[in-house]
Amino acid sequence: MTGRDWRKSVVYYIRREAQPEDKFGHQPRLYALAKTIGQDLDYDDDVLFASAWMHDLGVFSGHRPQDIEQLSGWDHVPDTIEQSIELLTGWDFPSGKLDAVAEAIRTHQAKDEPTTLEGTLLRDADILEQLGAIGILRAAVKVGRDTRYPNFSSILPVLSHALSHLAGQTRLTRSKAMAESRAEMLRSFLSAVSDEAGDLLH
Repeated sequence: MTGRDWRKSVVYYIRREAQPEDKFGHQPRLYALAKTIGQDLDYDDDVLFASAWMHDLGVFSGHRPQDIEQLSGWDHVPDTIEQSIELLTGWDFPSGKLDAVAEAIRTHQAKDEPTTLEGTLLRDADILEQLGAIGILRAAVKVGRDTRYPNFSSILPVLSHALSHLAGQTRLTRSKAMAESRAEMLRSFLSAVSDEAGDLLH
């Protein structure tokens, strides 16, 4: 492969491996979000593309423990980094950028402290994906499928936590503005659920 052909390999692989199937949309949305946030900023697009598309590899079915007890304590990040570096190397990703991809993936969660611009873009975008309409859809699809979320009531704390703890944690100017808009939408949704169902949501 030459040039950016490795990108085709990344997309093909993630499209195939992202299971359950709804998990696939997160990757292209995350990359698009990160690029939007990063307008006019001097970041490495190869690093951003690779880290955005590969960052959740360890949470896909077939790439994570099947045992419920093991899964409850599973930290997917180290495994994701190891798999990503191996795969990207095989696809002729620029070797001098592999460490930067690993670092962006390592710090992509809200609890982390990014050390690079690519990592900050990835983390901000990942937070935005947990807010607004997309955040609601990503939580709702887990109901009845994930043992942690047996009913609709069980995802309300997840959405409430996103609103109260994540909405203010983005770092960059453009992502802060986007977070405010998405948080307002999520706030309205949670209020509507309370008005319509009270304590009878189940």
